[in-house]
Amino acid sequence: MERRTFQLLEFPKILSALADFAVTEAGRGLCLAAGPLPGAQAREEAHDLLVQALAWQGESGYTLPASPDLGGLFAYLGSPLAVLDLDALAAVRDVLAAARSLRQALAEYARRPWERLHGLVAGAAFPETLAAGIKRCLDTDGRLRDESSPELFSVRAEIRSINQTCTKRVKDFLQKEGLAPYLQEDYMTISSDRFVVPLKTSFKNRFPGIIHDYSQTGETCYFEPLFLVDVNNRLQELKQEEREEERKVLALLTSYARQDIEALKATAGLLAEVDFLLAKVALCRALDGVPLLPAEGRPLKLMEARHPLLVLAGEKTASQDISLLDDQLALIVSGGNAGGKTVCLKTLGLCSLMALSGLPVPAVEGSSLPCFQRIFAFLGDEQSLEEHLSTFTAQIKSLARAWPEVDADTLVILDEFGAGTDPAQGAALAQAVVDSIMERGAICACATHFPGLKAYGLTNPRVRSASVLFDPATKKPLFKLAYDQVGASIALDVAREHGLPAEILTRAEQNLLLDGGDSSKVLNRLNELAVERERELDSLKREQRKLDEKRKRLEERYKAESAKVLERLQAASQEIVRAWREGKIERKKALADLAKARESLQKPAASERPPEDVLSLDNLAIGEQVRYLPWDKSGVVQAIDIKRRQVKLDIGGVSLWVEIGDCARSTAPRESVKQSKVLVRAEAGEQLALDLRGLRAEEALASLARFCDQALLRGALRADVIHGKGSGALRREVHMFLKGFPAVARFALASEEEGGDGKTIIEFS
Repeated sequence: MERRTFQLLEFPKILSALADFAVTEAGRGLCLAAGPLPGAQAREEAHDLLVQALAWQGESGYTLPASPDLGGLFAYLGSPLAVLDLDALAAVRDVLAAARSLRQALAEYARRPWERLHGLVAGAAFPETLAAGIKRCLDTDGRLRDESSPELFSVRAEIRSINQTCTKRVKDFLQKEGLAPYLQEDYMTISSDRFVVPLKTSFKNRFPGIIHDYSQTGETCYFEPLFLVDVNNRLQELKQEEREEERKVLALLTSYARQDIEALKATAGLLAEVDFLLAKVALCRALDGVPLLPAEGRPLKLMEARHPLLVLAGEKTASQDISLLDDQLALIVSGGNAGGKTVCLKTLGLCSLMALSGLPVPAVEGSSLPCFQRIFAFLGDEQSLEEHLSTFTAQIKSLARAWPEVDADTLVILDEFGAGTDPAQGAALAQAVVDSIMERGAICACATHFPGLKAYGLTNPRVRSASVLFDPATKKPLFKLAYDQVGASIALDVAREHGLPAEILTRAEQNLLLDGGDSSKVLNRLNELAVERERELDSLKREQRKLDEKRKRLEERYKAESAKVLERLQAASQEIVRAWREGKIERKKALADLAKARESLQKPAASERPPEDVLSLDNLAIGEQVRYLPWDKSGVVQAIDIKRRQVKLDIGGVSLWVEIGDCARSTAPRESVKQSKVLVRAEAGEQLALDLRGLRAEEALASLARFCDQALLRGALRADVIHGKGSGALRREVHMFLKGFPAVARFALASEEEGGDGKTIIEFS
């Protein structure tokens, strides 16, 4: 796309605002370099990553730690003789620590279905050898540890020993000779990297030794007694050895960095990518926007769109819907000066650029955009004194330069195109341009004051007209669009508001009446009607939002109540089963109590069921899936008793007879839950089987518990549990449960003929 379009739509300002949210130099660089993505796959990946990052960051509140830029380090390592210093290694350590924190933070959400986000982080190589070496050799302050190498440990230990020896010998010497009165400061210090005694200058010649330096005032001299000379010489030798050993460690760590340089680059690149991604998340929240994926064939429909730069500036901006209907290719916006026509066009162009670049847009869910490959904007006064171009000539030259590239994948934005010349000819030319753009299948958005172009927009079925609205009483712009009508230019009202003398305005009104061109009353009436309609629509939207919120609250309340009912039934059932196991009640009594408990809980819920959902036995078949209304659960029909008007359902591993009036079709179940399959033979010596394949562990164990209770109440001696082979995780969970179930005498895997590792056979006591 033309850089000129980016500048006219002020896209670099969006990138600058995006970069302000980044915390690393590399991330800021990616933000500033962002632009339209090449290809549908790249756009889809960027969209999915943004959606998943929004969900992750919203749940975790994670922020990426700041880390230094390693670009210069990579260039430095290109030299085979280069050795990294401690500052460079500390920078590498900070980068690796940030990468570790990122991996750990995302690992806590390993089960969430964020494939692209997990793939981005897990797919980046990590320099394990380098990380281990730095962890072993560098302390928290960025200095080499003594344990970095045996030689370094040894030499530093000897240096510490000499320090202690020097301190003791100097202290003993001073005390023995009674020299404390001659000391200017502490009894020992370091000068020129040697241990010395700070003496008053007036006593410097009283003792044999070497003077190394004087203080700034000249009152103190730094004196090395003769008995310290040999010790200090040895200390210098050891410090030279220490420097050599430190250099060896630094060289070793540098070799690790060269060895793992590709992984280190990948890690640094990952941090930059995630920083860029989280900057987009922050921008999305700042704009109160949404991720939007442009795609071929999607309609132009920006709902409640706002100009991004105005939102970021904190200005209160009215949202507007910018859309075209089916088979429409052009939008012509008319209305008063300073009423928001240019803002509307820039909002469309800038939001399109942002969406094509994988950035969030300030709109609401339900918005959509075509996939523009090119966007051309012709905005404002493009005259150039240097190139001797008038406004009109500059517009023509710009359009002529872009014209060969205009095709069906193009968005063209025209602001007051044709202005600066004869109005009649300018309007004719503007109409011809719009027609030609549509002939090429491109989409055009145009702002105009030409009456001819306004009439053209109302009469051409492929063009949609819109007017910017203004307050009928104050003539202030409302920055809203009203569709399928045209607007007055209200030039005289704008001139009056901005202080033009009254006598000039009076003459202008007289000239307008003499010219016979004053259609403002008609257009003002249209504006009043449009404003009233928009207010009614806004009121309806507010009512709709209230109804949606109320419905949501009712649904949540209904689910909560349903869960309570189910919990009560399960608790009552478990209590009855427990009493039966303990021998307090007989089997028939237990079955009767279970039926009573179920009936007592299902009656209130059944009384509230929608009558239109009730099933009939005439159109019900074995194996059909229905919804049991009292529990709001889906189940499979296993048997039908026409005489008693009851059906036998398998609901999550529990089989029970229910009234047909309590069932409804499950074409749109309220909660989508995978159900376990229970295959039952209801005759004597029946064989029970539970199919847990496809269920999560917690769902499978809940179904297994209900299944075992049901099997015991039926008096079954054996049951089969089908858990599948897979990784064996579900099988292990099932076996752990069965070990703790009191009524299970033994269990074992089935033979190969019966299912092998995919099935477990249970025997009850």
